Amino acid sequence: MFRSGNYRLITRTSSALSPRSRRTAALLAVGALTVAVTSACAHATAGTTSDVGASASSSSTNSGTPATSLRLGYFANVTHSTAITEVANGTLAKDLGSTTLSTSIYSSGPTEMTALLSGQLDAAYVGPSSALSAWTKSDKQGLTIVAGAEDAGAELVVNSSITSAAQLKGKTIADPQLGNTQDVALRYWLKTQGYTTTLQGGGDVTVQPEANATTLSLFKEGKIDGAWLPEPWASRLVVEGKGHVLVDEKTLWPGGNFATTNLVVATSYLQAHPQTVAELLDAQIATNTWITANPSAAQTLIGAQIKKLTGSTITAAEIARAWGEEAVTNDPLVSSLSTSLAHAVATGQLKNTSLTGIFDLTLLNQELAKAGLSSVPTS
Repeated sequence: MFRSGNYRLITRTSSALSPRSRRTAALLAVGALTVAVTSACAHATAGTTSDVGASASSSSTNSGTPATSLRLGYFANVTHSTAITEVANGTLAKDLGSTTLSTSIYSSGPTEMTALLSGQLDAAYVGPSSALSAWTKSDKQGLTIVAGAEDAGAELVVNSSITSAAQLKGKTIADPQLGNTQDVALRYWLKTQGYTTTLQGGGDVTVQPEANATTLSLFKEGKIDGAWLPEPWASRLVVEGKGHVLVDEKTLWPGGNFATTNLVVATSYLQAHPQTVAELLDAQIATNTWITANPSAAQTLIGAQIKKLTGSTITAAEIARAWGEEAVTNDPLVSSLSTSLAHAVATGQLKNTSLTGIFDLTLLNQELAKAGLSSVPTS
């Protein structure tokens, strides 16, 4: 069950299987699942031209030694489809070979990043604002963004009585956690609408950080007026909570593209074990290719895994709706991070700073080339 703050489910998988050719068999096995959900929406890989410089770093080759273990964090959300799938179907464990994989499930980015910076995780799928905050708190040394994972997939859902931004004064709007990606987006959007908020919950509109499951319950009970949430929680508020979308975040970004989830690695781990990070990227690339080609089977798999990981059932209608709101990608959409930083600065959550060094896409582009795929922009 969900509980306030983070929830964690630890699984451990060890494998001595190193040949990457076995990854294809695993993916085909998943593709043979009986498909219970259909969707007209392709979960297509996204990409844009980027403006922020990415570092060309020391991980230009797969030198170093394979790690004995990889501790990976992610969420039981549709916006973490890549991680859910590559763990569930065994692709990641197989690509890691003799490296032992352990996974931890979180419900919020800031909590997950605290675990990464404190040495409890080696890598994590996380929202860009949470990664950016952790990077600055660690004097720009603690983590490196090595890939994207999800494009879009967040909305402001409100009750039926609210039909415009002008009605939000005095209302209470929830989001996952203070300082997370949706929290920054919500506070900045409210600022553009002329509203004040405070980090303590004051101002014209009360922003109330809650665990996503708690937010759904509060919304259904009429105790909050809306929430800015990632998928599938936005869809759950629409389907189960009978709410409606006031703001689809895609409408606020050029081309509708913005990073919702990136893959980050502890910088010390990246420097010591680039070969293992390359294997992690190989698993992601293969998984995203499979998800894009098999959207219905992927929805079935992800819905079942979310139930397994959280004990909460996501209906077929909710998964299908969520699927159309976001897309897996290997591209971290570098340029969108500058905008995320500007929003965090405008809302008083971060100070302006250079982003030089936060990205290292060297290994990603190396592994994409090996897979016969196009590279992603580094600037």
